[in-house]
Amino acid sequence: QVQVVESGGGLVQPGGSLRLSCTTSGSRLSINAMGWYRQAPGKQREFVAVSGSSTNYADSVKGRFTMSRDNAKRTVYLQMNSLKPEDTAVYYCNVVGVLDDGLGTGRSYWGQGTQVTVSS
Repeated sequence: QVQVVESGGGLVQPGGSLRLSCTTSGSRLSINAMGWYRQAPGKQREFVAVSGSSTNYADSVKGRFTMSRDNAKRTVYLQMNSLKPEDTAVYYCNVVGVLDDGLGTGRSYWGQGTQVTVSS
């Protein structure tokens, strides 16, 4: 069973910082990429950042957010600096990989999300 668990959300003032974490359990999954997405109230879920063979960011967060990865811990982090009210959303972690089932079955898993609120 593969589980994806995010943590680190909260309430922060504009200009502040938060660090999100996402950990994957389940040794049968060979991870290819881990990414962050967010969904604000009344809006569609949008891409934030992804770490695979390289790390890429949405234009809206470039220069403010930094994604790092600890492969041994199967964990990724999203350091968010200079936060703005428009960064308020539920942040979701997505993990894409291949199951160790002898068939090379590809899978995508989502966490339950963590709320980030930027407000004074």
